[in-house]
Amino acid sequence: MNKRAVIGIAIGLLLSPAGAFGADTTVVLTVHHAGCVLCGPIVKRTLSEVKGVRSVAVSQANGDADVSATVNYDSAETSPAAMIKATTDHGYPAEVAKSPQG
Repeated sequence: MNKRAVIGIAIGLLLSPAGAFGADTTVVLTVHHAGCVLCGPIVKRTLSEVKGVRSVAVSQANGDADVSATVNYDSAETSPAAMIKATTDHGYPAEVAKSPQG
């Protein structure tokens, strides 16, 4: 490899936008129509299969028909919209959980 190519690659790496590498981010989703005993594990597996998702924790309060999914993900690889699409495509419409303050 010639010297100019090496210098060009090095400069390109140094000038790469930091956002291109993404950051671990967490979102809480409210997933609807997930009241059966198998629904929580299905939602967890569905979200785990989304590229960029690092971990998923699913909980269900008081046998409610909705579950809460806390998802840790790489923001450069996926988004809450992609996760919502994945659960919705499996029959479980979802939304970003409303904050307790408002």
